[in-house]
Amino acid sequence: MSLAMTEAAPAVGLSRWDYVLRTWRELDVPDGWRAEIIDDNGVVLVAPPSDPHNYIAVRVNRALGNVIPDDWDVYQTLGIQLPVVERLYVPDLVVMPESVVLDPSVSPCPAEEAELVVEIVSRSSMDVDRRKKLWGYAHAPVPLYLLIDAWDDMGPSVTLYEQPGNGRYNHATTVEFGEKIGLPEPFGLEIDTSRFPRPDQWPS
Repeated sequence: MSLAMTEAAPAVGLSRWDYVLRTWRELDVPDGWRAEIIDDNGVVLVAPPSDPHNYIAVRVNRALGNVIPDDWDVYQTLGIQLPVVERLYVPDLVVMPESVVLDPSVSPCPAEEAELVVEIVSRSSMDVDRRKKLWGYAHAPVPLYLLIDAWDDMGPSVTLYEQPGNGRYNHATTVEFGEKIGLPEPFGLEIDTSRFPRPDQWPS
C-alpha cells in the first residue's frame, strides 16, 4: 500500500527539487515504512515488505556480502537521489561505497555512486519496479539493476540490466526462478535463485 503526499508550492529561493527533497528529509516516517519520490506526485509512503520479500533480500544480501570489498556495504534502507530526473528511491538493496555514505555533503547518496541496486517486486510495486524505477536507474545512471520478479507474467524471473546509456539499459539477462543469475565484475558472482519464494508462497 502506498500513500501519496500532497505537495505544496516550493518556498521562495528553492527549486522544485530542493523543496521536495527538503520535504522528504523532514518527514516523520512510521517504523518499517519507506518514503520515496517515484514520480511527479511528490513523496510516497511505501508499506513494510512481506516475509517472502524479506527472505529474498536476505538471501541476496548474504551472497553479495561474500564478495564485495571491505569498504563497500549492502544497505536495505538507504535513500538514493536521482536529481537528473528529480526522483529519490529507497531500493530493497543497494551496494554503495562507505566513502559516499559517510560524506555529509552528498546526503542522500547520489544514485550514480551505487555499484548495484536490487528491487524485489511485490503485488503493489509491479509498475514502479518494472517501469518507473527501470527508467530512473538507467537515467542516473546506475551500472547494474537486478530486478527480482515473482509476478512476471511469463513466470517468476530475475533480470539483470546492464550498460546504461541515453536513458536506457542496453543489455538485459533474464533467468527463471531456480536458475543462477551471474553478476559481472566487480562482483564476479552467481546468485542461486532456487530458494526464492514463488507466488503461492506469498501472502494473498
